[in-house]
Amino acid sequence: MDAQEPLFDADAAPPGHADTPPGVDAPLAERLRPRTLDEVAGQAHLLAPGKPLRVAFDSAHLHSMILWGPPGVGKTTLARLMAGAVVSDFIVLSAVLAGVKDIRDAVERAKASRRQGRATVVFVDEVHRFNKAQQDAFLPHVESGLFTFIGATTENPSFEVNAALLSRATVHVLKSLEAADLSWLLQRAQALLIAPPLADAARQRLLSFADGDARRLLNAYENVANLAARDAAVDSIGETLLEQALGEQLRRYDKSGDQFYDAISALHKSVRGSDPDATLYWLARMLDGGVDPRYVARRLLRMASEDIGLADPRALRLVVDAASVFERLGSPEGELALAQAAVYLAMAPKSNALYSAWNAVRDLVRSDGTRPVPAHLRNAPTRLMKELGHGRDYRYAHDEAGGFAAGENYLPEGLPRTRFYEPVPRGLELRIRERLAELRALNAKAGKPG
Repeated sequence: MDAQEPLFDADAAPPGHADTPPGVDAPLAERLRPRTLDEVAGQAHLLAPGKPLRVAFDSAHLHSMILWGPPGVGKTTLARLMAGAVVSDFIVLSAVLAGVKDIRDAVERAKASRRQGRATVVFVDEVHRFNKAQQDAFLPHVESGLFTFIGATTENPSFEVNAALLSRATVHVLKSLEAADLSWLLQRAQALLIAPPLADAARQRLLSFADGDARRLLNAYENVANLAARDAAVDSIGETLLEQALGEQLRRYDKSGDQFYDAISALHKSVRGSDPDATLYWLARMLDGGVDPRYVARRLLRMASEDIGLADPRALRLVVDAASVFERLGSPEGELALAQAAVYLAMAPKSNALYSAWNAVRDLVRSDGTRPVPAHLRNAPTRLMKELGHGRDYRYAHDEAGGFAAGENYLPEGLPRTRFYEPVPRGLELRIRERLAELRALNAKAGKPG
């Protein structure tokens, strides 16, 4: 459960201490914010006894770190608790709003705290949004130990954080909360709020809606609980009330059930069937239902390889570009790029020849023994290997007529000649098919079977 605003200052009680609980008017997510590590849901790979953050917490010896994970999994909470472990001055910066001046102010505050014998933790939320100059501003102070740097990000630090800063901080990967973690949080929330009980179907749908995000779960439950509490006639929270409370946030779309996979299937089959209108419809249904557009992009990449392949190699590149555009623009603007890619796939010539060939080759490799590489195809970088015959009698194709060594064999000896790849007479594969027929004719003339 993350936040961007400062949670306390140097004169306040250290974070995680039970003497400063939030008021009853605070949002449910804030009231349930963990005040000890034992109250943190999930992240056992980091917080269980002997794990990295538990060791750092128990020893009160912090190291600079970057917490990488999806929203609502506890990045800010962990930073707050870690700072409390060493009774530190805790400075929060939001990379969305802060600039170099704010960083300088944080440095001056850390220097003042050091003169008073206090440690400082500087927490930067959404650190990937800082540019190179802003990230570089932290380097000398992290290096000197003026403060402990903790960054939080939802993006891959390898791509979004400067290498110099990354080398000075340990990356800890936080995971989406599992169903058991969310259920535990929901039980705590139900005990805190006065509201009718949740029906089983509504409970499961609420957990699915949360999608691993604690804040999303608690905010949604608080909304529906408040609505139910205002109606004396409501004795149980069901799916109808859940939809009424959440409105457009909760679509008639079960992302963990059959409807989700049915919609994916419909989109894939519409593309394969070259129907752009149906393709757009199912794409819109999926996005409107809350499916992560990045997942849609991955599915489109699969379609470009499985159903189009070399009939139109541009399809794969276009989907990659569309996914990149979405990463830059986000929703809703970036969704248009995905729609453009989907329609292109629907209208492209279709071929599953490469998909079928790849599956056939994989089946053969799994079932066949480990055949040695023929001597003439082996690498020969040393004198001994050359003396052993590696690379001997290899025919360099560029020196042959037409750049093709007719009759040469590139498969292991004894392997039955099999035609895995048979291009279809559509799109670019029509020309590939013609070229392959020419090469096979030259091989046949040279006495090579198949």
